[in-house]
Amino acid sequence: MSTEKNVSMMLPSESASRRNFLLSNAMSAGSVALAWLLKQDGLVAEPIKPDIGPQNFSLAVQSPHRPPRAQAMISLFMQGGPSQMDLFDPKPELNKHDGQQYSDDVHYDNLAEASSTLMGSRWRFRKRGQCGTEISDLLPHIGTIVDDITLIRSMHCPDSGHNTSVRAINTGRVQLGRPSLGSWLLYGLGSESQELPAFVVLPDPRALPLDGTGNWSSGWLASIYRGTLARSRDPRILNLDPPRHLKGPAQRRYLSYLESLNRAHLKRHPGEQELDARIRNYELAARMQSAAREAFDISTETKETLRLYGVGEKYTNEFGTRCLIARRLVERGVRFVQLHVIGNAWDHHQMIGRLLPGSCIQRDKPSAGLVKDLKRRGLLNSTLVHWGGEMGRLPVIQNNTSPKDRGRDHNQHAFSMWLAGGGIKAGHVHGQTDEFGHHGIKDRVSHNDYQATLLHLFGLDHKRLAFKFNAQERSLIDKQPCRIVHEILKNSPGKRNLRG
Repeated sequence: MSTEKNVSMMLPSESASRRNFLLSNAMSAGSVALAWLLKQDGLVAEPIKPDIGPQNFSLAVQSPHRPPRAQAMISLFMQGGPSQMDLFDPKPELNKHDGQQYSDDVHYDNLAEASSTLMGSRWRFRKRGQCGTEISDLLPHIGTIVDDITLIRSMHCPDSGHNTSVRAINTGRVQLGRPSLGSWLLYGLGSESQELPAFVVLPDPRALPLDGTGNWSSGWLASIYRGTLARSRDPRILNLDPPRHLKGPAQRRYLSYLESLNRAHLKRHPGEQELDARIRNYELAARMQSAAREAFDISTETKETLRLYGVGEKYTNEFGTRCLIARRLVERGVRFVQLHVIGNAWDHHQMIGRLLPGSCIQRDKPSAGLVKDLKRRGLLNSTLVHWGGEMGRLPVIQNNTSPKDRGRDHNQHAFSMWLAGGGIKAGHVHGQTDEFGHHGIKDRVSHNDYQATLLHLFGLDHKRLAFKFNAQERSLIDKQPCRIVHEILKNSPGKRNLRG
């Protein structure tokens, strides 16, 4: 029997269940990016008014509220809580009082292993670059890019639990089910790429991060704004090609007929967002068949570029490959890329002396290589790079059974992160913690301050970027107290240098 007859036999009658047809016959190419809609209807990133009628959703490029400084973002999300006093925030007084009792009140997450004994850092800090920012010897490569970054030493978060703090920094609040930062950027700005998802997630190959898909959920925004998960190994995206017997004209006829069914159903049920997104999914999937394969293929990169990221080296190959892919994606118009590490990568409750150096070795060189590569390609001015986790660590010992077993518990009151490019000051340190690194004492930055500042860099007003949900206007920050941290911003906007 011919392929055409095979296809025609699979097509349902008018009375057949459309849902059953999709479940039993959906082609592999259509499973690639279920959340992406590329129709070119307009979307204005303004507050949704109660009387506007049905909402129209699109990933067409939108005009921001003001001229943007950043047009793409790469978030290197170091989940687990990197230890600020061992990496970014030198504390001579903590080292001086090592082994002594700490008199301040401490909130412990693990009372069974808690102590009030101060623990200094065993690693040396050095002044780096022309700006003289002090960085730990554990991060020699990040030390070479301090003249390109702003280091924030006074971050704080609303809770000391991993899941809740991750939600707060990625979605604005500790509650489940909210849209992620990447989803809000797509909602407000749309996508510059017609062939790739606008929001791509590159997970750790060992496991999904804590809170799983909630890290890239679109929440109660339309599903077209959800992040697309790429596999941690080749093939990065499965099922880019249809089965051999459905290639060419057979595929086109199949998708054309499926589109007609979907549109007929949508006409009978206007405003059905998931169906509307699925229709556009098939269109994007077809375009991705060549574009995605090329974007994820690093074989054309020079040996010098591979060395810059540590690709091919024992400890840095995996994270370096993902950092390089992130650069290739933003170079091709992807709006937001987030790299995740395994949930306990920086969660050093014990054996910090042995485990922290390993975490640094794996991610130090690739992180610095990404910034250097973006800069030399003219992409750093318009690409915002973020490096940091959801919390910090305490200055006291946890698990004080023996020197080799010692670690640090969670600290919600102070932690460090850094930003580069996309309108951020270069060679700058913002904020200050107390002499032991326990509390922020100057120019403190909350997770909502951070988010409002990011939206500002993309030309979006956090008060105006809103979505009507359950008869209420909702936003990333939802009227929580916050401010734009102007002290970390440079003056002149950058221009995007997309690959031609």
